[in-house]
Amino acid sequence: MVTYKRKKVTKYRGGSTHGGGARKKRRGAGSRGGRGNAGSGKRAGHMKMKYVKAGHILGKHGFTSKSRTVVKAVNVGYFTSSRVAKLVTQGKAHKEGNVYAINLAELGFNKLLGTGTTSVKLKLTVESCSASAQEKVSEAGGEVITASPGSAPAAE
Repeated sequence: MVTYKRKKVTKYRGGSTHGGGARKKRRGAGSRGGRGNAGSGKRAGHMKMKYVKAGHILGKHGFTSKSRTVVKAVNVGYFTSSRVAKLVTQGKAHKEGNVYAINLAELGFNKLLGTGTTSVKLKLTVESCSASAQEKVSEAGGEVITASPGSAPAAE
């Protein structure tokens, strides 16, 4: 009985067309209607829908502002008693009397927002803060110190 053994090397060594038939057949981008999304104009409407359905819009749109500032915000509800205790063990917060002092810039945040509630007395140093967040922290017995980036924290 004849057994057929698969070749270990499946690369087309010596085969100049690599399974593509005659040499003229797969030459250049003309055999596929251009490179990339080219050719999906008037003729290939069905090909265009593949990208539109996926949520992509063909062409360039709008501009990117060079002077935009990236806002990394955190909510008041983030600071639960268990999370504050974890921050103290990690050395990212420290206790001053019965108040926990946290610099939000060290955590990677530059704005404090007011969603949620906290029962922990916090002394938060942050670049900017919403009015509702400041109110909720002071209701819990803490304070929010807003400081501009690159300067020493200034008390209000």
